[in-house]
Amino acid sequence: MRSIRVLLVASEAVPFAKTGGLADVAGTLGVELRRKGVDASLILPYYRPLHTSARPRALGKQVEIPLGTDKTRGSLLATEGREGLPVFFVRHDGFFARKGLYGEGGKDYPDNAARFVFFSKAVLEAARVLGLEPDIVHCHDWQTALIPLYLKSLYRPAFPEVRTVYTIHNLGYQGLFWHYDMPLLGVGWEYFHMNALEFYGKINFMKAGIVFGDRVTAVSPTYAREIQTPEAGFGLDGVLRARSGKVTGILNGLDTEEWNPSTDRHIPRTFGPERLPGKAFCRTQLRREGGLKMRRDLPLVSVVARLSEQKGIDLVFKAAERFVGSKAAQMVILGEGDPVAERKAMGLMESHPGYLYAHTGFDEGLAHRVYAGSDLFLMPSRYEPCGLGQMIAMRYGAVPVVRKTGGLADTVREKGPDRNGYVFSGKAPASFMGAVQRALADFSREEEWTCRMTNGMMGDYSWAPRVDEYVRLYAELLMDRKEA
Repeated sequence: MRSIRVLLVASEAVPFAKTGGLADVAGTLGVELRRKGVDASLILPYYRPLHTSARPRALGKQVEIPLGTDKTRGSLLATEGREGLPVFFVRHDGFFARKGLYGEGGKDYPDNAARFVFFSKAVLEAARVLGLEPDIVHCHDWQTALIPLYLKSLYRPAFPEVRTVYTIHNLGYQGLFWHYDMPLLGVGWEYFHMNALEFYGKINFMKAGIVFGDRVTAVSPTYAREIQTPEAGFGLDGVLRARSGKVTGILNGLDTEEWNPSTDRHIPRTFGPERLPGKAFCRTQLRREGGLKMRRDLPLVSVVARLSEQKGIDLVFKAAERFVGSKAAQMVILGEGDPVAERKAMGLMESHPGYLYAHTGFDEGLAHRVYAGSDLFLMPSRYEPCGLGQMIAMRYGAVPVVRKTGGLADTVREKGPDRNGYVFSGKAPASFMGAVQRALADFSREEEWTCRMTNGMMGDYSWAPRVDEYVRLYAELLMDRKEA
């Protein structure tokens, strides 16, 4: 019996292109699936940075894609990822040879609809031209959400038995475009209604994935429930409730080779739950790197995040003013995002010399060192579909303080023998401050703190159990196909 053939489709994936957690998942899932015996492959746009870094081989194949009344050509390339993962690229320099993936200077590219209509159709043309013959096409986020629609309309004759899984990584980004872009899609105005693509007078790409995907997954069980409520549904909760029987939450996993304190080449000394002195050394070195006073009696609190309202950065700043200002803790802030938030972080560093260090901008090595050197990790996100930061923090012995939402609720526990962090509920800043205060109080209780820290370090955040869930989902879809 042959392996299940799965074609993973994403707009970004490590190590090729990344703006966020989507890339971590898309780049690792295929590798993990192959370890489970699934015949997985991955296809991405060929962005400008890849012209000098990836250097895939040209396949000598082209695809011609209709966009409205025009036709646009792209070429196909390929390389091999980890575990022999076949990785394909769609090249169109007019669409993808740009500085950013989706936009620049905080603004989306105005032709994003055309860019990802082209990519979605090109994926299916590539599958046909290259003879990939997938059983399952697994699509991720709004940039690929039209593919389930196309497989049930334009491409049904070419792929009559192919089934789709559509994964929502963040419902807050839906791919909304004005209705005048409908001719680009090529499916006709008969799909522009409330039960298909129409969303308050606009085209909603993500809605296409939810409505036409054979199965819909969200990146944690709690998030799968939350997005079916008005509070977290971003206007699509009714659509998701209508398909609730086909919606599943599967928690993301970590790349435990990349994030492993016992082998991490980015940190000054490796460590593990049985070798904690190495963490103490990392803490000392992080203080030195950030110009902080050697106050070993104080907990070192950290934040590694996009500096945005969604990540609760305003609460982080309040905590800094209260706990760093009172010399109850030291803090490291690493991230980039809202320019106002970046200036605020730098201002706090100036106001609290020796007690707060801020670095704005992306620095992969520093991120590893911050996780390794921290005692406490703050993640008060207003919503968090899954979150990898809290998992990384726990693996590196940094005890997290999180809001009870999405994947944070699924991974962090404050009470019980497996307690590994601190959890608060609601929107009131006082709830967050209370959780931080509880953590600071426990920091002085060595036995209690060591219990939470080692519980976190010994947790299983790997992809192994999550991949098993995807394999079962794929198998169910193929069984449904046979029974249809």
